[in-house]
Amino acid sequence: MAEKDQKFVEDIVKAIVSSPSDVRVDRTVDERGVLLTLFVNPSDIGYVIGRQGQTAKAIRTLAKIIGAKNNARVNLKINEPEGSRGPRREEAAPAETIDTDVVDDLTI
Repeated sequence: MAEKDQKFVEDIVKAIVSSPSDVRVDRTVDERGVLLTLFVNPSDIGYVIGRQGQTAKAIRTLAKIIGAKNNARVNLKINEPEGSRGPRREEAAPAETIDTDVVDDLTI
């Protein structure tokens, strides 16, 4: 039987994605606490992460609260499936550099 934290995350995510049948949450316990690993359809990853990670952050916060209520340290890992939108972290473009000419123009 699924634990409360696992079922909670699964139910929340199923409510916000287009393919709820593809949602799966794996639960592992070790000396550092509980790790919930979330798997979703590649087309739904944007819904789970949300704009600037707001949705993912909210789900993580709620999962931690559920864990704290049961005296457990809960962390949520969102597995980014192959074919999901956007570049992977290691393939991401380097951060833009500041144009020093513009900064010089702004100084008084």
